[in-house]
Amino acid sequence: MKSPLTRRDFLRMAAVAPLGLGFPHLLRLHASQPTAGDRKNVLVIVFDTLSAYHLPIYGYPRPTTPNLTRLAERAIVYHKHYAASSFTTPGTASLLTGTLPWKHRAFQLNRTVAPSIVKENIFRAFGNYHRVVYSHNPLVNTLFNQFAENLDEYVPWSRLMLTTDEAIQTLFARDQDIADVAWTRTAKRAEEGYAYSLFLSELYGHYVNGKIAGLQPDYPLGLPRIIGDNYFRLEDAVDWLRNEIGRFPQPYLGYFHFMPPHGPSATHKDFFRAFARDGYQPQPKPPDVLARKSLTEPELQRKRIAYDEFILYVDREFGRLFDYLEASGVLEDTWVVVTSDHGELFERGFHGHVTPMLYEAVVRVPLLIFEPGRTVRTDIKVPTSAVDLLPTLLHVSGQPAAVWTEGHVLPPYAAAADAHPIFALYAKGNEPSAPLSHATAMIVRGGHKLTYYFGFDELGDGVERIELYDVESDPEELRNLYAARNEAGAELLVELQKKLSEVNQPFLPA
Repeated sequence: MKSPLTRRDFLRMAAVAPLGLGFPHLLRLHASQPTAGDRKNVLVIVFDTLSAYHLPIYGYPRPTTPNLTRLAERAIVYHKHYAASSFTTPGTASLLTGTLPWKHRAFQLNRTVAPSIVKENIFRAFGNYHRVVYSHNPLVNTLFNQFAENLDEYVPWSRLMLTTDEAIQTLFARDQDIADVAWTRTAKRAEEGYAYSLFLSELYGHYVNGKIAGLQPDYPLGLPRIIGDNYFRLEDAVDWLRNEIGRFPQPYLGYFHFMPPHGPSATHKDFFRAFARDGYQPQPKPPDVLARKSLTEPELQRKRIAYDEFILYVDREFGRLFDYLEASGVLEDTWVVVTSDHGELFERGFHGHVTPMLYEAVVRVPLLIFEPGRTVRTDIKVPTSAVDLLPTLLHVSGQPAAVWTEGHVLPPYAAAADAHPIFALYAKGNEPSAPLSHATAMIVRGGHKLTYYFGFDELGDGVERIELYDVESDPEELRNLYAARNEAGAELLVELQKKLSEVNQPFLPA
């Protein structure tokens, strides 16, 4: 005897009925694969370079995320959530391993984690789940490649790109840096209009233009892209995920790292110049010596506006995805996580994120967890870390704990503990196999944040720099309290230096 049609079945069928006319298998696949036991699916959405300091749910005055603000009313919202570093490679490696950069050692651009912890990753921890991943960002794909044996579906980079250099990267995987340079010089025109081969560059230009023809009017600043002319649209990624999620065997762990709002900022025409005349003037801050090439305040503000308008585009597409997940019934048995690998700076003469300056805008990132069945908002205001996500997802999905992680189960699923210090580390100039001698280390405890800079030529030979901020009363980090011999600063510095000594120990000469 057939069971009666449930409300959830009805909602799912209603949501995908238009799709089902063209893709009837989507209806059958999602309905025919119930979640095994009580294990819920896990869907992690990472938007690259999304700073919490630019989102209204955290107090930003510009309405950059109307959809996320609406949906936050039914989420667990973490207000002091910190990335593990200031750029993609170490930040993502921490999300995937639950360890901080001083353990996973993926310090530098496009590097992999240390061989000793290759098996200590989120995909292996979810070994009884169907594990599927995609990223627009090649740096993330480098890490996916390292963990490939623990993946069930690794969606190729080119699948959601309009144009790519993937063939060159595949053919010359062992000499990728040289191949990229040779390909760029030979087949692509520089901004000045020249190339080593005018014939090949002309052919390549026709190929690219053919792929993006008709789409350019929708993007006044150019189509979104990564590394030169590898173009994509976030709409395509969202549409793909909406269509594919119904066929994933359940339970599944989906990890999707989408490029926007990472620069170059290239918003949709619907949001272009949305904030051009809104009158918002952020707090000006003096240039920092570590900014190297200092930008003027007007330059920074133009870039900030373009970034904020790009976030509007991201928000629209996430809203479309979330509304589909809800209408189709997916949310009823799926944990959905929204976060980022790091933020972005528009201050102190600097624009970007690959920087030793660990100010709040570059290390504070959003974290929202949408729990199956949750209809009310919960705000968590204790400091939390990117390395806490892996142990939390294992905990809420009933998986065994990962003993290697440096994170903790997040509240409200465990007691809030101000006693846990939060760390971040920038060590791009440090060799992974050497002790830390050229880095920025950060510690947060309660409302105080101490940042310790050492080994940078800009500071002078042997010079260290220490900054202490009360980020509760001074969120713009304008008043360095360390110079006043603040007692909290002295304690935090001792704790941080003790930790640095501990993590350096395995890399010291015998």
